[in-house]
This record gives sequence, structure tokens and C-alpha cells, in this order.
Amino acid sequence: MRVNAVIQARAGSTRLPGKVLQDLGGRPVLEWVVRAARAATQIDAVIVATSTVAGDDIVADLADSLGALVVRGSEEDVLSRFIAALDAHPADAVVRLTADCPLLDPTLIDAVVGAWAATPVHDYVSTVLVRCLPRGLDVELVSAPALRAVDRTAVGHDRVHVTSGVYADPMAYRLLGLCVTPAADDLRVTLDTREDLVLLRALVAELPDAPPPWRDVVAVLRARPDLVAINSGVQQKRLEEG
Repeated sequence: MRVNAVIQARAGSTRLPGKVLQDLGGRPVLEWVVRAARAATQIDAVIVATSTVAGDDIVADLADSLGALVVRGSEEDVLSRFIAALDAHPADAVVRLTADCPLLDPTLIDAVVGAWAATPVHDYVSTVLVRCLPRGLDVELVSAPALRAVDRTAVGHDRVHVTSGVYADPMAYRLLGLCVTPAADDLRVTLDTREDLVLLRALVAELPDAPPPWRDVVAVLRARPDLVAINSGVQQKRLEEG
């Protein structure tokens, strides 16, 4: 079975414009995400799905320079970009990654894909059904049939968040959640605000220049409450806020 990683990325952002292009440890944020996806052993192809607006030309060019495949589509209808990626590069399932999660752990990606491959009857496998990892280490896999099915019915914020129409309907779709212990869901390593960027820059300065194991990320933050405090006041946007 073939599994492709699809990274949604665009330059526009209401709270931190151009966040996926920001420098993080000498690399653009998007490069961290592409590098992590390519390091996962269970991924067949890495695709960056960006928009067709002129401001995202730089995102497409960067993705191409990093060796990722590129598809472009609607800026707001992100689900349609994933369908375009599936049409252009057929697969049995896709792993949804977001370009504002630079510290993704390839072993988590492999764990999600491996769990699905062992029981491919599932439509959706992820680390977020029961959140136990820091926000920003999210990995979601959706089967190709489920992705196409939700594309036929999704409206509103479900077209922005791609998988929400699947995991919100457990009667229609078969879901599997992966969780780790000890829980670290009180931590935040995603990039949405200036405070997040300050935290991430301080954090990567404490880590090797490689996709970090999630346990190493947690260990640094548990040992450095001063770092955790940098973005502890940031509120995550609700689904309906986009």
C-alpha cells in the first residue's frame, strides 16, 4: 500500500504572516517539516499543497527546491488541495501534516502509518483523537476512500481543516487514536504567533540540527519552565475560526 505525506502550506496567516518561511535555526520553517516527512521510513512521497495565489509562489519554489512534489489549488478550500494531491499522486492513504509544525518527529509519522498498515480497515488514524502530545506534533492519516467521501459532503470549516469531517463522525468512519505516556498535551510547539516563534527558536538552540524525537522536545521543556512560559498564554484558534 502506498502512503503519501501531504503538507499544507501557505504564506498568508492572520496572526503571523509568512510564518512557514520564517528562519528557524538557519532553515525556513517549511524545510523542517519537509525534512521530517522525508525522514519517515513509511512515507512514499512528500507533497506540499499550497495555493495558487501569487503570494504562495515563494512557498511552491521553496518546496520544489527541497525536493518535495508540489500541488496548488484554492487558498481557502484546503480539502480540495488534498484531493488534488491525491489525484496527481495516487495513494491508498495520505498523512496530513501542517507547515506550522516544524518539530514533527518522523517516528511518530511512522507509528501512525504502521498502525494503519497493520489494520487498514481504519479510515483515520492519528495522534490527536485523544491529545497527549504537545500541540505541534500532530500526525493524521486518512484513507483515500474516506478522504474522497468527506470531500463530497464537507462544507464550512470542514473544508479548511481537511480531516474534521472524518473524526467528527465516528458512526460513519472508523477511527483509531494513538496516545503516549506520560502525557505532555499541556505543551505547545506549533507556530501561530510571534511568541511561538520565540519559543521555537530558543528550543531548537537546545537540540541537534535534525528532526527531534518527541521525548527530547518534552525533556527540554520540562527542564526549562522559562521556555514554556514564553508562549503559555497563547490561545489555540477554534476550528470555526479557520
